[in-house]
Amino acid sequence: MPANRGNAALPVPPAGPARPQMLTGVRGGALTAAVVLAVALSGCAGSGSGSGSGSGSGSGSGSGPDGAGTGTASEPSAITVEEGAFVSAIARVLPSVVEIRTRTGLGSGVVLNAAGDIVTNAHVVGDGAGLEVLLSASAAPVPASLVGIYRPDDLAVIRVSGVPGLRPATFGDSAKLVAGDVVLAIGNPLGLSSSVTEGIVSAVGRTVSEPATRAAPGATLPDTIQTSAAINPGNSGGALATLDGDVVGIPTLAAASHAGAAAPGIGFAISSNIAVGIATQLVSTGRVTNPCSDGCPAGGTEDSP
Repeated sequence: MPANRGNAALPVPPAGPARPQMLTGVRGGALTAAVVLAVALSGCAGSGSGSGSGSGSGSGSGSGPDGAGTGTASEPSAITVEEGAFVSAIARVLPSVVEIRTRTGLGSGVVLNAAGDIVTNAHVVGDGAGLEVLLSASAAPVPASLVGIYRPDDLAVIRVSGVPGLRPATFGDSAKLVAGDVVLAIGNPLGLSSSVTEGIVSAVGRTVSEPATRAAPGATLPDTIQTSAAINPGNSGGALATLDGDVVGIPTLAAASHAGAAAPGIGFAISSNIAVGIATQLVSTGRVTNPCSDGCPAGGTEDSP
């Protein structure tokens, strides 16, 4: 299956003065792009906060003749509370994440509004031919049409019509993210629908460059979110969400070593503020005339289908 750029791989440069490695981009189904970082990035292993110090405070200190314990019921442990937050966030976001199929591959998308507009990566939709969308609660895909593409930021909007019960995502303010925030990557990696991986925000404000390939032109993505959540081919265009259930990014790239092997724990997502700014313009006019933030590439009116 073709790699997704959103599931792209980012090369890790060798030690010493060698040039930085290339990130192999995984495109939404048909695309393998490369990403070059200005500096070498070091991966950060997630240190699971639930250390095995289970607080079983209601142990049986029963002194009664019938063996009944006198201890009161313990409060929920920190691990239980965290698990509940994960389950709640996933239940909130998952219905808004769809699988996008094309003639050459697959990727993910996020429902933008009740009218049926879906934001995703440009490399996922390719030329827009043969688009189909599989909704989270559907057994069969429905046809979709291309609304617009903005390749400088690797973003696109597609639309499904006459589909009742669409659940638009709640988009959060990506400018409020800080390193250490827990995030969930939700999408369809390797065609495994509605998959979830967990990690943290490793860094914010990364600028990542994708060299051109036969399948798509190159792009320089500003203000991306680096995350340790696993991003694989098929995740491209999906959701990076907080434990509040807010979508704060669109997973787009994953890192790869210089030799092409996966570099676990280094992935990148387009910030939600950029994604929503571009998508809103595409929905309104099919074009982008006002780049979404100070970090966006310089102007240009691109691309109507």
